[in-house]
Amino acid sequence: MKNLWFFENVNLFNLLCPHKFKEYKACHTFDAYNKSDYIYFEEDAANKIYLIENGKVKLGYYTEDGNEVVKAILTKGELFGEKAILGEEKRNEFAQSLDNSTSICPIGVTTMHDLMRDNKTFSLKIYKFLGLRFKKLERRLQLILFKDTKTRLLEFMKELCEEYGYNCDKTGDKVIQHPYTQKDIASLIGTSRSNLNVMMNELKEDNIINFNRKEIRLLQKIA
Repeated sequence: MKNLWFFENVNLFNLLCPHKFKEYKACHTFDAYNKSDYIYFEEDAANKIYLIENGKVKLGYYTEDGNEVVKAILTKGELFGEKAILGEEKRNEFAQSLDNSTSICPIGVTTMHDLMRDNKTFSLKIYKFLGLRFKKLERRLQLILFKDTKTRLLEFMKELCEEYGYNCDKTGDKVIQHPYTQKDIASLIGTSRSNLNVMMNELKEDNIINFNRKEIRLLQKIA
């Protein structure tokens, strides 16, 4: 599965963005954000969902001690704020732009419900998407709470392999071309960038992986 936001080759952005629909196009605009701008904060009203046209968005929350916990980092074509569909009234997370040219397509909850009501097949796909999304986030939080850092990194690589990986016919390696920076990965597994560097280099020395800025190559199966 190349990406959780695509179902049977259907791109949620292309299908859902209101400017694609004649009845919504005239009054619809995109929202632009710079790096570090917040799209919404914890406790904000949950009256929209959002599709990413361009850029990168971080979702997370702060603990009582003020520590940031990153739940997800999303890229072009992906959806967030989706719990508003299920009746969430206030946000329990923040959403923040990570790029200087992030473009967001906002969709009012009422509009979303109208689109889902008019297409039952698509509505079922949306609910399937929600279930997959919640399962993935729950698994990641369990890893952060109960597993050591190296295990979290290996499990994250498995996720990357499922979403972005392909087999290299010449070598048999698994090649992962992903959109994340090392800072992104460190945030997602709950560690520092320096500690991530150490672990990545250890795995490289053990001939488990090779990597560069945009690609991780699995040289042997991660158990």
